[in-house]
Amino acid sequence: SSINCLLQHRPRECLPAPCSGHPQWPAMEAEPTWDAQLTSAAEALKESKFFDGVQFINSCMEAYGTLVGDEDGKLIKDPTAFVAEHSGKLSADQKAQLTKMYEVRGDIITGLGAHKRAAADFAAAQALGGASDGLAAKQKSAEEAAKGPKKLDKIPVTVITGFLGAGKTTLLNRILKENHGKRIAVIENEFGEVGIDDSLIEAGPLTTEENIVEMNNGCICCTVRGDLIMGLKKMVKNAQKNNKPLDAVIIETTGLADPAPVAQTFFADDFVQQKLCLDGILTVADAKHLIMHLDEEKPEGVENEAVEQVAFADRILLNKCDLVSEAELDEVERRIRMINEGVQIKRCKYSEVDMDFILGIKAFSLDKILEMDDGFLSDSAEHQHDERVSSVGINIKGEVDQQKLNDWIGWLLKEKGVDIFRTKGVLAVKGMKQKFVFQAVHMAFSGAPQRDWAAGEERVCKLTFIGKNLDREELVGGFNKCLV
Repeated sequence: SSINCLLQHRPRECLPAPCSGHPQWPAMEAEPTWDAQLTSAAEALKESKFFDGVQFINSCMEAYGTLVGDEDGKLIKDPTAFVAEHSGKLSADQKAQLTKMYEVRGDIITGLGAHKRAAADFAAAQALGGASDGLAAKQKSAEEAAKGPKKLDKIPVTVITGFLGAGKTTLLNRILKENHGKRIAVIENEFGEVGIDDSLIEAGPLTTEENIVEMNNGCICCTVRGDLIMGLKKMVKNAQKNNKPLDAVIIETTGLADPAPVAQTFFADDFVQQKLCLDGILTVADAKHLIMHLDEEKPEGVENEAVEQVAFADRILLNKCDLVSEAELDEVERRIRMINEGVQIKRCKYSEVDMDFILGIKAFSLDKILEMDDGFLSDSAEHQHDERVSSVGINIKGEVDQQKLNDWIGWLLKEKGVDIFRTKGVLAVKGMKQKFVFQAVHMAFSGAPQRDWAAGEERVCKLTFIGKNLDREELVGGFNKCLV
């Protein structure tokens, strides 16, 4: 309004003082100044609240950058370039203030494990403030830590990601059944409203039910991220209380998860950051369908999850290689390397892979992630899912007629398979003693009898569809026609 325009351009001392009978102007909350942010960052550092400290010191340096003419954000993103371009224009006081900022930021980033980046901050502090034994020692220590092997004084965590139907649960079962002697805890996250994967997980000799946490009907990277933190804390505390220390934690994300917010969890929560560390992000890629999902056009503001899963991978299992030709595999690998050039790729089928390729690999690097995404540690980042994608779950007592089921599933995948990313279920089939487990990725369908129904166990049918523009009424009605 015109009044607001006048107020914005009049000096503060000229504004009329409020008096009785006139409305009070609302108090304006001022943004914290750069020096207040620096003080908060130093306090967070003292308390080892490193993630909070990053938010404070970055806000401090962004604000200070505007004062010294840093128009392209190099003060934070590229300290070496900033010092080279601006050092000659800075006053002695400004150099002293920036030296302190860079030292605080280096200490905070060291606490999070980004040693290469911390070394750059310490080097910038020295370049601006002159030689210092203390800063030189910190820089040398950070450089040595960046080169040397990581200390594993925390519980290593492996994140298994990959688009719907790539073979993540198959890989998880292979890990749990392998004779590695490790006590492994599992967090399994499903996008669907009816959990299926908990029925498909086969615990190994050292993985008990209390060490398997299932999170349904929400994505671990956003809506149930708080549940992930609570689940991790509970696992660690139970292991300590029962004197059964964990050797590893494995998180299987939904096929629609962006791995970045999941990875950020291990830096954002103080307890989690102190007790656990990321060992690696494993992306299982479906050789037959990956390119189709990489090329999918998304609405504005919505990330392509398949691209993010490839970009953040420390290892990629190129799975289902038996379904495509050698030339197609070469093209899939070429597309992967366009996104993540240096990632190690292992071709496989049925998620068969040596354990030393995926466990205890010490492959996750915060430095690498920050080089790729300098906003990774920001607590303001949001992940937006494609609103066209949803799930339909069915959980019903009774049995199905096998022929009717085959006919309906065959018709459904042929007519709607392009939009149905993933179908999976555990069914009670009339005349069959075993549970019938089936799954489909788009039009590719497989199913087989597995474990027997236990004596007295209620025979139920559970299945989930995940895809675009799903018609719940059509899916539920079609399945109900298959019931005996």
